Amino acid sequence: MNFNNKQIRPLLYVAMFVVTTFLIFKIFPQRTHFDKNYEVGKPWQYELLTAPFNFPIYKTDSEIKAEKDSIKRFFTPYYTLQSNRSRTVVGILSADTTIKANNKQYLQRAIQNIYKKGVLAQSDYDDLQKSDIKTINISDTSNIWRKAELKNIYTPATALDYIVDAYPIRRNVIDSLNIKRLIVPNLSIDKNKSDLALDELLKNITSSSGMVQTGERIIDRGEIVKYEQFKILNSLKKEYQQHAPERNNKLVALADIFMIAGLLALFVIYVVLFRPEFIRLKNSLFIILMILLVTGCASFIMNYAPNMINIVPFTLIAIIIRIFFDSRTALFVHNIVVLIVSLFVPSPFVFLMLHIPAGMIAVSTLKQLTHRAQLVQSAIFIFITYAFIYSFCTIIDTGTFVFSWRLYTIFMINSILLLFAYILIYIFEKIFGYLSDVTLVELSNINNKLLMDFSAKAPGTFQHVIQVSTLAAAIAQKINANTLLTRTGALYHDIGKMKNPMCFIENQTSGFNPLNDMSYEDAARVIIAHVDDGVKIAEQNGLPQKIINFIRSHHARSTVKYFYIMEQKAHPDKEIDRSRFSYNGRLPDTKEEAIVMMADSVEAASRSLKEYNETTIGELVENIVNSQVSEGAFKDAPLTFKHLEIAKAVLKEKLINIYHSRIEYPK
Repeated sequence: MNFNNKQIRPLLYVAMFVVTTFLIFKIFPQRTHFDKNYEVGKPWQYELLTAPFNFPIYKTDSEIKAEKDSIKRFFTPYYTLQSNRSRTVVGILSADTTIKANNKQYLQRAIQNIYKKGVLAQSDYDDLQKSDIKTINISDTSNIWRKAELKNIYTPATALDYIVDAYPIRRNVIDSLNIKRLIVPNLSIDKNKSDLALDELLKNITSSSGMVQTGERIIDRGEIVKYEQFKILNSLKKEYQQHAPERNNKLVALADIFMIAGLLALFVIYVVLFRPEFIRLKNSLFIILMILLVTGCASFIMNYAPNMINIVPFTLIAIIIRIFFDSRTALFVHNIVVLIVSLFVPSPFVFLMLHIPAGMIAVSTLKQLTHRAQLVQSAIFIFITYAFIYSFCTIIDTGTFVFSWRLYTIFMINSILLLFAYILIYIFEKIFGYLSDVTLVELSNINNKLLMDFSAKAPGTFQHVIQVSTLAAAIAQKINANTLLTRTGALYHDIGKMKNPMCFIENQTSGFNPLNDMSYEDAARVIIAHVDDGVKIAEQNGLPQKIINFIRSHHARSTVKYFYIMEQKAHPDKEIDRSRFSYNGRLPDTKEEAIVMMADSVEAASRSLKEYNETTIGELVENIVNSQVSEGAFKDAPLTFKHLEIAKAVLKEKLINIYHSRIEYPK
């Protein structure tokens, strides 16, 4: 099936709308659906909150850590008892002939009692005491475990004390017999058993300390958030984070898609109703790119640092669109983006209160960006707006002013990032072929190389374009056209005369006119060629397309009447082909191009007047503008009759001022 252009364009725009909606939805961050802000000791700012489903009350990290520390502190470690050690020492005592029989009997009995209870190395005993451990588990080779109090366990030193205290053996006798050498530790820690037992106890720690039932009241507006309520709110937030994607996922996704599509549709309606000239593929792609870039940045921040969301320079989109288009469109797109982002940010009300007024300030402070200081001033105003609105919102919510260095620093960084608009403007100009006020200011500087060459090669024509730019800018200002674009276009409209400057009367100083030696048709061809020559020079010097359009349209399809009439007089019996004496340009289709066309014709014709007064100048302006209207020169331009009357009045006033009478000075 073949589609003509009128059928394809609507389908293309519908496809772009659907794809844009889908892309924005796909870059949405993973949301928790619980975006309330709360602090212990601060009032709850929202409506009554009840449990939407059953969920556990999770312990805090500090509570779990305290439980672990408590288990480790009171954990009973496992020690293995070497029971054969007692028999070995008793055997040594029996074989020792230096010990008296009665002392030997006491010592054997004491050693058996000591080793039965167990002997720990002094360092191990001290470590257990430092850990405040009161009991330990002891097992012999039978692998039967029994608990023993630490105070009943011996060290080599306390074992000797026990012998002295419990038996009739003096200390000097024990020292002389070197009994100390026979008392060595017989308890060693069973590390594997101890670690396994400790791990098991730690694993048994539960992550929750209760349950909240569906519909149970949690907190109401104005109540002070207490610690227990804080735990419950954190638990609800955590439950959403872990299980929200499983809860009504399709329904939430569908709602997101409809909200995104609805907000984008509002912009489409605005464009169709108020900016139909904006409906171009290039413009659509530019707006889509801007929306995706800003939304993508916001989504990225929300995924990794949600508390830093206000660092995203949302007003940058308003500034850039304002520079390339108009304030109304810039504010509309900015608000649409802010509303879309508000779907996934915490505290959307505060977010909207911050960024929508900031967008208004951005648009209001940048009517025209012609120098760097304007962008700096705009950034300062935007920072002040953020700071004041946030301060007032804090007072409204909490009843007191709380200064936060972190948030005000974020606002400052946000404003500083706006200074990168210059770089982005340059990039978008190159990609999309737009023309910013900054570039127009650079192009209208008469000290740039191209205009300097123009003034050197065709000084008379250069003076003419200066006059035309002055007249055209005055008209543009009165009828609310782009004054800077009009002035710049006027400066370049006759640049093609640089190629053959002496063929144009304003550059002839010696009275010699090369056109006198040509036929009328050839002379007309030389005059007409300055339009094509101007386009070539402009393209070679990289002038923007909007400026080149002024060159193509300033004569449109008008006729070089002087040579055409002279040809008719020279050949009265011959039908003259008018197209050979007519420009092959384009009709002006903007206010600015039409203004330059009017100003160019009037200024050039005014030089031929023999007498300058209100009557002659008024008749000249009326005749030329009315003639252009009757020939249909402005039928593609968005000019009204009121615009034309204003333009004629401005031309008359300015020309009278230019050619006013001067005082005759005495000799």
